[in-house]
Amino acid sequence: MNERPSPARVAVVLGGSHTGMLVAAALAGLAERVVVVERDELPVAPAPRKGLPQARHAHMLWSGGVHALEELLPGVTAELRAAGARRAPVTTDMVVLSAHGWFRRWPESHHVILAGRDLFDATVRARVLADECVELLDGTEVLGLVGSSEAVTGVRVRGRDGRQRTLDAGLVVDASGRGSGAPRWLTELGLPAPEQREVDSGLAYASRLYLAPEQARDGFPVVNVQSDARGDGPGRAGFLLPIENGRWIVTLNGTRGGEPTSANASGDDFVRFARESLRHPLIGQLLARAEPLSDVAFTRTTVNRRYFYERMPAWPDNFAVLGDALAAYNPVYGHGLAVGAQSAVILRDVVRRYGWGAVALARRVQKAVARPVGAAWDLATGQDVFYPGATEDGPTGRDRLVAAYVDRLMYTATGNGRIARRVTDVTSLERRAEVLLAPSVLLAALVGPLKATLAEPPLTAEELKAAGIQ
Repeated sequence: MNERPSPARVAVVLGGSHTGMLVAAALAGLAERVVVVERDELPVAPAPRKGLPQARHAHMLWSGGVHALEELLPGVTAELRAAGARRAPVTTDMVVLSAHGWFRRWPESHHVILAGRDLFDATVRARVLADECVELLDGTEVLGLVGSSEAVTGVRVRGRDGRQRTLDAGLVVDASGRGSGAPRWLTELGLPAPEQREVDSGLAYASRLYLAPEQARDGFPVVNVQSDARGDGPGRAGFLLPIENGRWIVTLNGTRGGEPTSANASGDDFVRFARESLRHPLIGQLLARAEPLSDVAFTRTTVNRRYFYERMPAWPDNFAVLGDALAAYNPVYGHGLAVGAQSAVILRDVVRRYGWGAVALARRVQKAVARPVGAAWDLATGQDVFYPGATEDGPTGRDRLVAAYVDRLMYTATGNGRIARRVTDVTSLERRAEVLLAPSVLLAALVGPLKATLAEPPLTAEELKAAGIQ
């Protein structure tokens, strides 16, 4: 009979979604047993679930996150692609209208993996749960932490049968998402409430799944019509992502006063918004020949919210918070999946470096994961803070200065491939924003674009024909 490991060598992960599963993978070689606690009952195959309504909207994994994913689960990208996920080179396979005009389709700098969220999760989940030291307790609700303000020793849970019990652990990681109870749990242990910040652009999302025209089901580019955060009216934007099985997932969004069609509206309203309300009708034109496969999904859960746990005056041993439970971003920027993967790698590396059970290990983890979290936070809020009502006080002087420089860089990137690459170094989460302050980049921004602005979207004649536009 196998002996059960000491509680000190057990890790409990709260949340069985993307970040939670990757945290389990990160800890599987360090703990003797990893228990993943998930409120939903998780499907085996790609399928919707109640606790992940955002799965009905578009998702992408930037290459900075792809590299982290491969570190934790070698070969999983190939598995995703074998299941139909798309690898899209940046910016070669991207048709993007920025606030300053169309970007050119420069040679590949980085890439994104595109797939339905259900496929992403099911593929990763199958790999993680194949490890015999990982145990899943789904259909189980987390009630709170066990321990004191100095150290967490476990969690209280309620199972499917309604019975409560305590799971003892040497490390508890909260990856339970936007609905995390960590702020309340910490105050219940006698700790002060964490500092937090919200930037709410008022963005509303509407998404619909389509079957692409037959000739456009293989190799069609991403299409993105961006808003202008510093324009006079509400921001309206949309993007079309080619995913598995010849489908397109299309997400339209708008800030206060410019919201897209709700879930109760007809599909005609969805297409009309894409054609008439965005800054260019391209997405609406593409949908004219596509076959709708789903109803319109609608959400307002898009606020940027960050807890600054790394700044807490005291932090309990054996407890860490990662993923959307730590910082949730406006999904329009597509960074949540990548930051979750990078944070799981950082967790693994910190535990390896200092040793399981080391004093202040959890605090070291919390400070270390603040780096990728902060990078994605700056990218998201640097845009959203300019929409009316996004914050109580409006953009700060620093916000305005940074935004002015980034705005100039984006303008330059429309006609300068080298600067476009530097920008995607950062947006892909492969390099830190400091690369944008290099002297050569500053000089290029001063000069501006080297090529004239494109008047039309840079689709090839073959792509236009395949989509039925020409």
